[in-house]
Amino acid sequence: MNRMSKAVLSAMLAAASLTGCSAGTPSSAASSQAETPKEVTITDHAGREVTVPTDPEHVVILDILPLPSVLTVYLGSAETIDAMEPASMNAAKNGILSQLYPDVLNVSTDIMDGEDVNIESLLALQPQIVYYNAGNKALAEKLDNAGLVSVAVSPTKWNYDCIRTYDEWIALLSQIYPGRKLATDISGYSAEVKNMIEERLKGVKEEERKKVLFLFQYDENTMITSGASFFGQWWCDASGTINAAHDVAADNSNAKITMEQVYEWNPDIIVITNFTKTQPQDLYDNAIGSDDWSTVKAVKNKQVYKMPLGTYRTYTPGVDTPMTLEWLAQIAYPEIFSDIDLTKDVREYYKTLYGVDLTDEQIEAMYHPDRAAGSWK
Repeated sequence: MNRMSKAVLSAMLAAASLTGCSAGTPSSAASSQAETPKEVTITDHAGREVTVPTDPEHVVILDILPLPSVLTVYLGSAETIDAMEPASMNAAKNGILSQLYPDVLNVSTDIMDGEDVNIESLLALQPQIVYYNAGNKALAEKLDNAGLVSVAVSPTKWNYDCIRTYDEWIALLSQIYPGRKLATDISGYSAEVKNMIEERLKGVKEEERKKVLFLFQYDENTMITSGASFFGQWWCDASGTINAAHDVAADNSNAKITMEQVYEWNPDIIVITNFTKTQPQDLYDNAIGSDDWSTVKAVKNKQVYKMPLGTYRTYTPGVDTPMTLEWLAQIAYPEIFSDIDLTKDVREYYKTLYGVDLTDEQIEAMYHPDRAAGSWK
């Protein structure tokens, strides 16, 4: 780990010590409701002014899939989350979130499937706040018509910048939960990791940069990548690599591609997200439909990787972003980052942020997630 990042982690530990609590756990003083207003008016990520109760005890999280993990870590518990998406639960079960916070397994997943929301069941839960994806205007209208207090959270407003987006999520949550303070130096740490990578890669010429193809979803029926308008572009920019699909115009998860395009790009590295069940071995074995990967450079050189699964699927913004960035940079440029001990860094990072000790087995599982993690139900 670089010197500056160590300093940030040390500061986080010191802050936790001064407040008399472990990282991620509110001190008794911070938890006191004596000076906390009962409600606050915020501007959510859809630009709406919403008056919400502070420190709500009953919330529902709909189609903003990473948020249950972020809120659980922020509060140090999932006990106030009454319902969330099945896709969010699957990531919790197959990642380490359920190991760190077992109460997340008690959260209901019957309220929503995709964009199909059971409003009657939602009303029956009597949530104080319903969090939803800011881009889903139809859902926002349904929630408003039902008289529910809703807060829009955006994954796309900040040009898919994982660090900036996570910072904005935490800034929003800090207004709603003023009595619960997670160590927010995570933002500083993420920036230090990003800066360290940029500094080390200054000497790499443009023609020497590795070309990366992201497979966001891939099965026998479809192949979806990341064009310039999706998280994969940010990961490439931040890790000093080139996005093979940069010129694909379709945004978000609409960027469908063909094997012919893959052959033309001939990427050096292929990264498979946990939004699909496909594993690297499937490409090595040509196990998906009739697609033949055998001539693709990344496959020939055994440079196909599955993205890590920590508290959530790491393709999106979240608490795992800085460690995932280290992982990707080391994969792309192993000689430049040969001194980085990722297992050591992950253990230190999680100890500081969560106040827990991860085993070698847990860390190994994070960076070699099971196929089941790709299920959306």
